[in-house]
Amino acid sequence: MIRKARKEDIAAVAAIYDELHDAEERGDMTVGWQRGVYPTEETAQRAYERGELFVEDDGRVVAAAIINRRQVDAYAGADWRFPASPDEVMVLHTLVVSPHASGRGYGKAFVAFYEAYAAERGCRYLRMDTNERNACARAMYKRLGYEEIGIVPTVFNGIEGVGLVLLEKAL
Repeated sequence: MIRKARKEDIAAVAAIYDELHDAEERGDMTVGWQRGVYPTEETAQRAYERGELFVEDDGRVVAAAIINRRQVDAYAGADWRFPASPDEVMVLHTLVVSPHASGRGYGKAFVAFYEAYAAERGCRYLRMDTNERNACARAMYKRLGYEEIGIVPTVFNGIEGVGLVLLEKAL
């Protein structure tokens, strides 16, 4: 079940961030994030306070994401296939699935939730981004019909030298 996060979910979301940092540091996966920089417990806390943090609860929190209409600075000037006003766009940020729960469809389910959430709010266009190095996320988004419209070199949430892959889909 995907739902808006509650205050008590913040620690569980932060634990997933730490699990991903651990896996990346061991070389088990490549996401392109940095422990202590992004994402952190403060990332989850701020999103919760804005009412934008969602979790997938399968008896415990196994996945989380931030959903809002905020397009990051790197989106400005991008060659979007679908020009849209800000009120027509919903954005998915920081989708995470616990490595202990990966491969069970939680990421795909979260994206489906995001798409339905956007449609219910009148958003016709979906945008998101991922690190150029995150091959798993890029493959999943492609399978789900998202088009990579470009890679923008940027400093992403305090992480230097990121190639930010911009993705888009029309509903």
